[in-house]
Formats: sequence, structure tokens, C-alpha cells
Amino acid sequence: MSEIRMRQICLVAHDLDRIQQQCESVFGVEVCYRDPGVGKYGLHNFLIPFGDQFLETVSPQPGEHDTPGGRYLKRRGGDGGYMVIMQVPQGSYAGYQQRVADLGIRLVSEPGRNERGMGMQLHPKDVPGAIPELRWNVDEERPDGSWWPAGEDWQRAKHTEIVDGIRAAEIQTADPAALAARWGEVLGEPVGGGDVPTIALRDAEIRFVPLRDGRPEGLGGLDIRVTDRARALANAEAAGCRTGDDLVTICGMRLRLV
Repeated sequence: MSEIRMRQICLVAHDLDRIQQQCESVFGVEVCYRDPGVGKYGLHNFLIPFGDQFLETVSPQPGEHDTPGGRYLKRRGGDGGYMVIMQVPQGSYAGYQQRVADLGIRLVSEPGRNERGMGMQLHPKDVPGAIPELRWNVDEERPDGSWWPAGEDWQRAKHTEIVDGIRAAEIQTADPAALAARWGEVLGEPVGGGDVPTIALRDAEIRFVPLRDGRPEGLGGLDIRVTDRARALANAEAAGCRTGDDLVTICGMRLRLV
């Protein structure tokens, strides 16, 4: 079994308040943290616990268009997925650093570099499809352990009446097999899944699928594990977000209820 956890997914949106309202209305969740540190990139954000994982959304601050997030919105043609953030054991982190260096992969940044955790964001031109981030964090033995990007005491905002996790990230691309092989090489994980190339992590999976919505390569969907499917679908219907039998669309993302 993989030692890598899918701990956080980051989306990017034009209208941060609208995405927050839709997430809260559909899934009965609550914002646990807003990171002032993203302001240096011209962004603002929120993080919401989905079980012991997190859904983050970032958006350019008013008047801040020439930002990484703003450029990504333009390149992807609107709201959508941005980053796949994974947790690895502290004892293994140096090995991932060495693998990344050996493969010649550039880093975008190294966030949270302190005694409580450390991370590295990999350059999307070297690992395309979404920005991967690998990080370790204290309390790694606890499924609901602390998580530096989510601030202190995030557990107080955890609600599982409707949703309790993210079970897959779906990256669409013109060549799913080639992109899956690249991610597998970087993570040191095998690619399975048969006709749908898939990397199985400890608590979720990363799937690679053909381009399917008229938009370019990128993170296009998530599998959301729900504890009350009927309530989630009713809420999505009321919010105008339901787009299929088990499908909700928020922030340009296909959210499949599983």
C-alpha cells in the first residue's frame, strides 16, 4: 500500500465567495481557515475540511490579475482544479526530495518550511496536469492530525453529516497513459487501472482521463465520498449545482458523489 495520502485539493476561481457559498450549501461544511500568506501572491483563499482532507479554493484579489492563479484561470478557460497536495511521512520526505532532484524537476516553492512541516511544489511544466505538492507534517500518525496549511484547530470545523472525504482526483489530458507514467515516476508509485490509468494512494487515487469538456489539460474532477447522498443531491438541486444522477458541478469541477 502507498504511504502517500491525498490530503488537500486546491481549486482556483474568479469568485471566491460564490464557491464558498455553494460548497457550504451543498455539503454542509464550514471554512476552517483563510491563509493570509497567500496574499503575497495576490490571492485570497479558504480551506474547508472534507473529512480529514481539505478542499481549498484560491482566487485573485480584486485588481490582482497578473498572478499565478489569474494566469491559470485564463489558460484553463475559467474556474477549475489547480493543485494536488499530498502528505508523506517525515522519514520519507528526503527520499522524495532526492527523487525530484534526480529527475531534474524544478520547484515552484517550498511552503511551510519549519519544525512543524515542510513542503515542495513541483513545477507544472515538469509534472503537467496540476501542480503537485508533497509535504510532511507533525501528527502524521493521526488521520485527523494537524495540517500546517489549514491553521490551528481545524478539527472544530469538521462536519461529516453529508460528506467525509475526497476519494479521487481526475486529471484530463490528451495522453492519459503518458501523463500517468510521469506522475508515477515522480511519486515512485505503479500505474494501474487498465483502460483508465490510475495511481492508487493510501486513501484515494489519481485518475488520468482523455480531454472531455472542451477545455485544455488540467484537474477536472473529484470523487467525493458522501454520507448522505440524497441530502447532497437535494441541496445541489436547490443551489443549481446538480448536473447528473450523482454529479455536482462547482468551480468548474465535476464532483462525482461516491
